[in-house]
Amino acid sequence: MEKNTRDGRMWVPEFLTAIDPDTCIGCGRCYKVCGREVMTLKGLNEEGEIVPLDSEDDEDFEKKVMAMNDIGACIGCGACARVCPTDCQTHTPANELESLEA
Repeated sequence: MEKNTRDGRMWVPEFLTAIDPDTCIGCGRCYKVCGREVMTLKGLNEEGEIVPLDSEDDEDFEKKVMAMNDIGACIGCGACARVCPTDCQTHTPANELESLEA
């Protein structure tokens, strides 16, 4: 799935397909640059499971991490990857995405 830029150059969107919770530091930079709510802040518990944040009980998680929220809203711009200090995200080119979903 190739697209054209405004001046006609070819461009292949690379969609956010995963966030590594072990590498993510939960800084929120990616969330701030994404206007589409593709990601959200969650907790990572002792078992390595992503859990919702509960403002009343911070003991349910070890650290905060970014997690996928609405993967279908990603437009493949790559802004989140450019601001991520830990390179914890996986992006997949649109032309390879179809084979992953099949």
